[in-house]
This record gives sequence, C-alpha cells and structure tokens, in this order.
Amino acid sequence: MKGNFPVQEFERLTTPFYAYDIGLLGRTLQTINESAHEEFFCVEYAIKANHNPVLLKQISAAGLGADCVSGAEIKRAVECGFEPRKITYAGVGKRDDEIILGLEAGIGCFNVESLEEIEVISQIAAKMNLVAPIALRINPDIDAHTHHYITTGLAENKFGIAKEWLDLAVDKVLSLPALKLKGLHFHIGSQVLDNEPFGILCDRINEFQDHLESRGIKILSINVGGGLGIDYDHPDENPIPDFEGYFEMLRTRIKLRRGQSLHCELGRSVVAQCGSLISRVLYVKSGVNKKFLIVDAGMTDLIRPALYGAHHIIENITASNKEEDVETYDVVGPVCESSDVFGIDESLPVTHRGDLIALRSAGAYGEVMSSGYNLRSLYPSYYY
Repeated sequence: MKGNFPVQEFERLTTPFYAYDIGLLGRTLQTINESAHEEFFCVEYAIKANHNPVLLKQISAAGLGADCVSGAEIKRAVECGFEPRKITYAGVGKRDDEIILGLEAGIGCFNVESLEEIEVISQIAAKMNLVAPIALRINPDIDAHTHHYITTGLAENKFGIAKEWLDLAVDKVLSLPALKLKGLHFHIGSQVLDNEPFGILCDRINEFQDHLESRGIKILSINVGGGLGIDYDHPDENPIPDFEGYFEMLRTRIKLRRGQSLHCELGRSVVAQCGSLISRVLYVKSGVNKKFLIVDAGMTDLIRPALYGAHHIIENITASNKEEDVETYDVVGPVCESSDVFGIDESLPVTHRGDLIALRSAGAYGEVMSSGYNLRSLYPSYYY
C-alpha cells in the first residue's frame, strides 16, 4: 500500500485527522544533519510550517534551532526543548510584548524587517538595560519563480528592507547602543524547486559582504532563509528533498569569512512529506457528467488547494479492487464554499462510501492553517 499507512488502525479512528510518519521525520532530520555537518552551518526549523509539539520535540532533539514569527511560537519552541540561543525571531509585525518576550528569553537574534522596527527594538531593549542582537533582513530583489502568494524576495514585497537602504539600515543599528549588528538575513520565497535562485542569492550576498567590508564593517552571521521545496507529485519516490545538493550549493557559492556562521530556515522540506490528512468518503455522488467523492475533510482542515490552487496526491488507502478498476472523480469537502475542492478529475480505484482517503504531503501548512469555519474541528493526530 502506498504511503505505508497502518490502515487497520486508521479504520478504527474518527476522521478527519492528520497522520504523521515519525520514522520518516527521523530519517529526514538525519539527512539534514549529515548534509550540513560543518560547524558553521546553523539549521533552524521554521515553526510556522507545523507547530505540532510531538514533531517539535523530535526536531529540537535532533539539534536544530527554531525560526519563529510570533511570540507564541517562541514560547512553543522553548517548551519543546529548543535552546533560546538557537531561536531566531522574524516577521514584519512584531508586537512590543513579543519583543519583550524574546529579549527576556535570551533568543539568539531578531531578524529586523524595517527601519521603523530598528527604532522600536532599540527603545524596548534600552528600557530593559539589554542589548538586542539584530540581523537585517535585506530584500535581494530575486524572483524565485514560485506562486505569487509565497514569493518574498521581490522589490515590492512587504518583507524586508530594500537593498538600496542597506547602508542606511546598518548605520542606524550601529548608532544605537542597545542594538548589536549580528548579521544579514534573506528569504526569497517558498516551494523553490530550482537551486539557481538560491545560487543567485549567494552571489548577491557576496556582493553585500564585499560592500560592507569596504566600509570596514564585518558581520558574524549570514542567514539565507528557507524556501527549499518538496516533490508533491511523487511523495513515495522522493520522500526526502535533495538536502545534500542544497547545502553543497551554499557551501561552494557563498564566500564565508573566518568565524562566520551560515543559517538556514527549513520548514516545508522538513515536515511536509511525513504528514497526510486522512479522510473518510461520505458520499459518492453522481452528477450529470461526472462523479464526486464527498469526503469529511474540507478546506478548513487543508486550505492549500483553495488558497493557492495547490494539489496533493490523493489515494484511496482502503480500496481492495484491482488497480485497473479505476474511476474518475472530483474530490470535494463538506464546507459550504465552492472552493472546497481537493482535486478535479482524479483517477482512483473504484471508491465507495466509508473508504479512507489520504491527502499526501500535508505535513507543512496543513494542520497549522486549519480553522473552525462552519464550527468544524479536526480530531487528534495519529503518529506511526
């Protein structure tokens, strides 16, 4: 059976729920650590991809740091065993109380995204008689060739500081005694499948470093962000991304200075393939020209298809009929929205009411983006 699911156990559970392959997550983390074995690599997991505590404890135990975008994520990271010095706080809209929380926790770095934010963090840190470690998120103006909702490195994205303002931002940080300029931070987008945009980023980083050094300014760390994509179409053939190629490209293209650390914020590539949304078929509905599988999971449980037009491989994991006995279905959910559709013209084994459906590669931006619309709720996750 594809996905290696414990189907008999699933049949006894109430759907919909997320199922996580803990063994695959462990192999993924091992591959990351083996691929980024040099001491200068600092791999941080982007908690926004999935904040499930069971997964976070396994990730922190593997030695990864945490990339957080809210105060609540910082709290969750600390609770799940991440070392505060390995926690980075990013995001364009940090509240004062969240900044205070990060300073009190002693996190490793604040990734700052605007000149205005520099001033605010400085004021708060000064009142607390602390020095805040700062990395400037510079917008490198690179097209990552991804969905326009998840690109973050173009000139007019809301994220980051324009590259033309690098000197202004550096001078501002250096002028404020409650701040310490720790490094530069970049992020070009998400679900990037071609290493070349990352390569272009590396070249741009080298240019920025050369420029700063011409001014006598040296920095301690470079943060290339995240964005490494996964194979949504072939989850069984490619369950673990090409981390070796990714890290090799970084180590060869970036001209690190002596003593510098190189930070990466991996999210989707760590957890996406280990998670699946398990749903039960409620009805097989015959339309005029097509058939619908109406399942009990909906866009409230996995919003990516409705929000991004994303597609997840759909499998009937309980079908007993032969593979050649297939039917074409539109797979839809119960939510009262026309966008509540998981797949159009899906070829599946002949399917019946009560069959279990798995939506694959849903470990990232699945459970964490679920909502209570229509007063719906997920059932507890299952780990195998």
